[in-house]
Amino acid sequence: MIIYEVNLNVRLDIAAEYEAWLKEHIRQMLGFEGFLGAFWLEDTQPAEGMRCWVVQYRLRDRKSLDEYLEHHAAGMRRDGLERFPGGFTATRRILEGVEDIGG
Repeated sequence: MIIYEVNLNVRLDIAAEYEAWLKEHIRQMLGFEGFLGAFWLEDTQPAEGMRCWVVQYRLRDRKSLDEYLEHHAAGMRRDGLERFPGGFTATRRILEGVEDIGG
């Protein structure tokens, strides 16, 4: 299993609008081949004046992620950048499963 994690720091003055947009953005992401689900978390101790969210997408395999990154990521990222210029930052990381411990 692959986890594609996106960490977002969003200014408070746009957070409500960004949150509404992000819900739809996540739905669109889940439409891509190999995306199995997503988990949306909030940092309970954000930087002052910010809302901080983490979205973890579960993917079937690395091939699905590579396909997304090669063919769709630029457009999906551009949408947020154009709607909310200077209003947020995003960092990403890729996690690969080592062992399913269970539970």
